[in-house]
Amino acid sequence: MTETIRYEESGSAGEVEFRRYPSIILATVTGPNENENFWILFRYITGNNRSGTKVPMTSPVITPEKIAMTTPVISETNAMSFVLPAAYRMKEVPEPVDTRIRIQEIPPRELAVIRFSGKALASDVSRVRERLLKKLEEAKITIMGTPFLMRYNAPYTPGFMRRNEVGIEITR
Repeated sequence: MTETIRYEESGSAGEVEFRRYPSIILATVTGPNENENFWILFRYITGNNRSGTKVPMTSPVITPEKIAMTTPVISETNAMSFVLPAAYRMKEVPEPVDTRIRIQEIPPRELAVIRFSGKALASDVSRVRERLLKKLEEAKITIMGTPFLMRYNAPYTPGFMRRNEVGIEITR
């Protein structure tokens, strides 16, 4: 069974769910495409690290949501993060061999999320992102940073069975 980040529900507003998350540790890579980023991180958790330690897979896999730009973008990169198991502390995290992997601790925070199913196509994610931002604006809830996509299932899971969420950090 895959470990999933634990959170405490702190309210809701229609389809928007508010959650409090504890501190988490992320292994993040930024590269040219999601597929390559996934395999870099997968190799890391399957032992391609300084200690050769296998790290259990957890969910969700997190990717920042691209926001449409009005000016030309010189280079476009994609980031992807794996959440490390809750039992790990920063000093215990296996050191990556691949220098493209960055380990970071995210402090406790509150998120607003909307859940949806399907393959998380860019058009679907964009629609959910816009709904989330609109509902938060209507509720006069302050957002922090940019939205991100959280995917909870293996790539071979049929779309109708997949759990996806668009989330953003908030303050209330």
